[in-house]
Amino acid sequence: MDAGAARAGSAPSAPSAPSASPAASAPSASSTPWVPLAALNMRVRRRLSLFLNVQSLVAADWTTLAEELGFEYLEIRHLEAYPNPTGRLLDAWEGRPDASVGRLLELLAKLGRHDALEELGPSIEEDCQKYILKQQQEESEKPVQVPAVDSSVPRTVGLAGITTLDDPLGQVPERFDAFICYCPSDIQFVQEMIRQLEQTNYRLKLCVSDRDVLPGTCVWSIASELIEKRCRRMVVVVSDDYLQSKECDFQTKFALSLCPGAHQKRLIPIKYKAMKKEFPSILRFITVCDYTNPCTKSWFWIRLAKALSLP
Repeated sequence: MDAGAARAGSAPSAPSAPSASPAASAPSASSTPWVPLAALNMRVRRRLSLFLNVQSLVAADWTTLAEELGFEYLEIRHLEAYPNPTGRLLDAWEGRPDASVGRLLELLAKLGRHDALEELGPSIEEDCQKYILKQQQEESEKPVQVPAVDSSVPRTVGLAGITTLDDPLGQVPERFDAFICYCPSDIQFVQEMIRQLEQTNYRLKLCVSDRDVLPGTCVWSIASELIEKRCRRMVVVVSDDYLQSKECDFQTKFALSLCPGAHQKRLIPIKYKAMKKEFPSILRFITVCDYTNPCTKSWFWIRLAKALSLP
C-alpha cells in the first residue's frame, strides 16, 4: 500500500476537549445565598487577600470590592493604612446585614476575578458545608418545644411586661434613652454610668438588663425588642470579656443591622479600661468614647450625655 492510501485510510484525530471556564470549580452565589461571611475561615481570607491586596491597572483589587460593598471614600482610605486591607475590609463588612458568602462570590464574578474564584472555590465550598452541618447539628440538639395550651385567660399581645415599669397590659411600654450592652464583669462601670447619667442633671434613662428586665423571657427576643423599639441609642461597653460574650456579640450586630454605616449615630462604643485584645473590627469605623485617655477624661461624661440626648 502506498503512502497516499495509508493516509487516506488513517482515522481522523479526535478533537481536543474544550477548556473549562475560569470559575468552573467555584461555588455559585445562588448555592450559598444565606451563608454568612463568618463561615469563611482564616485560610480562605488570607488566600483571597493575596489576590486582592495587589493593586493593578488590569484587575479589580480590594478598593474596587470595597466600593461595590458600599464603603465610603474615608472608610477606604482608613483601610489603606493596614498591611492586609482585604482582611480588614472583610472584618468590617462582616458586621453589616448584607455580608454573606453568596454576595462575595457574586461581586468577585462581577469584577472579573475568576482567577480567585477558581483557586478558592473548593475551599469556600468546604467552609460553607462545615457551617451548614454545624447549624444543622445545633438545631437538632435544641430541646423540643411543647406547644402552648390555650386557656380562657387572655394573653398579652407581643412583648409587653418585659421591664420593671412596663404596663402589664401593653398599653404604655417603658422607653429608654439608651440600651447598655455590657458583660457582667463590667457591672461596676455600668453602675458608675447610672450615677453619672441618671442621678445628675442629665436625667437620662438607661436600660440595664440586670436592673430593668424581668426574668422569664428569651434573652434574644427581649434584647431585639428593647434595642429596636424601646431605646433610641445603644451604648457598648467594650472590654476583653465583651469580646467573649455571645450575647453582647448578638446585641451589637443586631444594632448595627438597624443602622448600616452608623449613619443614624445609634451605636456608641465605650472603652473604659485598657485591653489586652484587639478592639473589635466591626466597631472601628464608629467614634469611640474613650475613658482611658487622661487628656479627654474630664469631658467623657459630658460628651456621652450629649450624644445620648440627641433626638
